[in-house]
Amino acid sequence: MKEYADLGMHTAEHILNQTMVRMFGCGRSFSSHIEKKKSKCDYKFGRNLTAEETAEIEKRVNEVIKADAIVSEELISKEEAAGKLDLGRLPEGTGDKLRVIRIGDYDACPCIGKHVASTGEIGGFRIVSSSFEDGVLRLRFKLT
Repeated sequence: MKEYADLGMHTAEHILNQTMVRMFGCGRSFSSHIEKKKSKCDYKFGRNLTAEETAEIEKRVNEVIKADAIVSEELISKEEAAGKLDLGRLPEGTGDKLRVIRIGDYDACPCIGKHVASTGEIGGFRIVSSSFEDGVLRLRFKLT
């Protein structure tokens, strides 16, 4: 199992990814760096975000956090997951069974990391900055 310095930050990454999918249909981040103080996610995107979009992302992520959704895991077959989940970041040689992390009914994603037991443990979420270059939107965020 992958270790993260901050389980809340890693779980917030899942919520942020699903929020980006729901708002923009851009897919989950293709690259991320999760740290205790500040983290980042990179998305294939066509532009930078507006101030209004940034505020809406923060609002939606914080709503999921405040809902105190249960974070659970289950093992499912790769075949079953293929029709339901984004498997784009799976490493080569992944076995037939996948560990899927569910955040209430908001998100489901294959993951090997540890997470909080419920989103209420995360605290507040804030986007610190965003930038856009060469088709990549980078969001930097922290927990408050």
